[in-house]
Amino acid sequence: MTTPASPRYAGLDGLRAVAVLLVVLFHLFPGSVLQSGFVGVDAFFVISGFLITSLLLRERAATGRIALAAFWKRRARRLLPALAAVVTVCASLAWLIGGDVLVGLGRQVLGAATFSYNWLAIAGGSTYFSAGEPELFRNLWSLAVEEQFYLVWPLMLPVLMLARRRWMRVGAALVLAAGSATWAVGALASGATLTRAYYGTDTHAFGLLLGVALAFALDRSSSRMAGSATAGGATPTTGRAGIAVGMPLVGGAALIGLLVVSSWPDGASVYPAVPLIASALTAVVIAAAVSPGSPLGRALDVAPLRWVGERSYGIYLWHWPVVVLLTIAATGTIVDTAIPFAVGVTALVVTLGASAVSYRVLEQPVRRLGARGAVRALGLRLRATPVRRFGAITVVAAGALGAVGTAAAVAAAPPVSSSEAVVQAGLEALAEASAAPAPNGTPAPPAASPTPRAPEPSASTSAAPGEAVPGALLPAPGVAARPPGADDGRPLPPVHTPVPGDRITAVGDSVMLASAGGLLDERPGMQIDAAVSRSMWQGGEIVQTLAAQGALRDYVVIGLGTNGPVDDEELQTLYDAVGPERCLVLVNAFAPRDWIDGVNTELTSFAATHPRVAVADWSRAIAPKVDLLAGDQIHPGPTGGAVYADTVAGALDALANRPADVGYRAGMVHWALAQAEGRALDAR
Repeated sequence: MTTPASPRYAGLDGLRAVAVLLVVLFHLFPGSVLQSGFVGVDAFFVISGFLITSLLLRERAATGRIALAAFWKRRARRLLPALAAVVTVCASLAWLIGGDVLVGLGRQVLGAATFSYNWLAIAGGSTYFSAGEPELFRNLWSLAVEEQFYLVWPLMLPVLMLARRRWMRVGAALVLAAGSATWAVGALASGATLTRAYYGTDTHAFGLLLGVALAFALDRSSSRMAGSATAGGATPTTGRAGIAVGMPLVGGAALIGLLVVSSWPDGASVYPAVPLIASALTAVVIAAAVSPGSPLGRALDVAPLRWVGERSYGIYLWHWPVVVLLTIAATGTIVDTAIPFAVGVTALVVTLGASAVSYRVLEQPVRRLGARGAVRALGLRLRATPVRRFGAITVVAAGALGAVGTAAAVAAAPPVSSSEAVVQAGLEALAEASAAPAPNGTPAPPAASPTPRAPEPSASTSAAPGEAVPGALLPAPGVAARPPGADDGRPLPPVHTPVPGDRITAVGDSVMLASAGGLLDERPGMQIDAAVSRSMWQGGEIVQTLAAQGALRDYVVIGLGTNGPVDDEELQTLYDAVGPERCLVLVNAFAPRDWIDGVNTELTSFAATHPRVAVADWSRAIAPKVDLLAGDQIHPGPTGGAVYADTVAGALDALANRPADVGYRAGMVHWALAQAEGRALDAR
């Protein structure tokens, strides 16, 4: 007995097009209305679960068995050609570009080849929702989930078919889907990362299983033999003859609902709720589209959507590595929340072109002829007309170059990214400083006690009206804040005194950590408490802890604006924690993130309305020198760290010498008035 031809269900190619467009537009145009466009992947999962289960049920009804080897061979023919092309071409191009895009490439290629990308990514600490330095083949996680399903599900299906009632099979699939979603919730509640819950096959199988439940619900193969599929709807084995006339309206509403869900702000933060809703809506759309004579199925089968849907697999594979490579080529870095619009448009055009070529040259020939048949056909072309021979030679040469380029890319991959390297250098600088002996021969303490308050300020060190001047603002003991005047009574400019490192506490994120070496060179003895992924909301608590321990020094430097927006309440909490006896320097931020301008504006406004606060303008200092930053255009290298340190030191010194400067300006005004008065008296 032969395996029956795969049925074609009306509207599913169009629904595939909708799904892939949601994902592609979400990735290529971040910040657009599709803020949760990643649910297109969940729509794909439902479609795959429905189609694969329907195919297996059809085969079982027609032949009495499921030919596992033949099924897996068909899956390989469908998936491997385009996957091999994407991996080899894009890895080779990444090798030509070099740098951070190659980090972890060996693991990514292994994951692609073994359909285990999701689990290898989890083990390697990768993240799907991170904005920084995304992996070249990050989108292959979903292909791994699907292929693992293709491997396991045909083995499980006969067990579920032991249930004699259709509703029992539907119920079992729904229970499994609910179990997967519940497992995801439990994993997050127990402390698992969002990426673990999102990438995991066990925690993201609910879409596939909803598709399975739908296939069981529409199945009639257990009671009669399947018929042939028609272009206008489902086969006679699917759908009831008496489906309500309103079903297409329900399906249309579900399709609109899917688009609305894809626009949900920050849908990842409520995982798995948003993907689960999208999966349920997709199942309703499928049920409505495949019903016999469904107008929704015909509407989704319009030529443009059907063209995209037939090539949706290739479009999905190509779009992400293409936009990563183009963005790096255009901007020198890749941050998936800051892709230039022109790059996104170019990536879309290249993706459609590459997927169309792949579909015609690779996918269809291998799918139709098999791997051996396609190779034989290629051999015949090599012995055919010159034009055909040239085409065949081009294909062979491209394949060979791709294989060599991929191997070279894997071999050239650096162990860590440039940003990780500079952060590690900062950690080493801090460790070396902590281990360095103090002048008496004992190791230097990690944090010194605050410097005692200086005497009350004199008139020469008074602040501007309304500004309190704590002892921390005074210059170092023994240095006059205002030098003696000249013979004519004119006050001389004050001697500016640098703030020594043993009076400074710095609290920051990974940018400060990467700059630790420069800060310690600029101000030896500075106390630095910096860590990766810190945000401003953590600053108040850290400062409060240091103050409670008696370890907070006179000048507090805060560099926590890189990893998220800042509001006035967070800054006020930090300011209160610093206290009235200390001074505060806020380091503004520089990064290709959409919240950075708002952060810097907030810091500037806060400093302008609060005494004893200054801003270190890191953004302005580094903007013309981005070549001093790592590949992510955020973390400074050694020379960039020196620029960071110089910027912070300048702000500290300006704040420390502000009273003397104010006194000098006041003295100059007083002197000028006295001079004018004297000239007026002389004129009489």
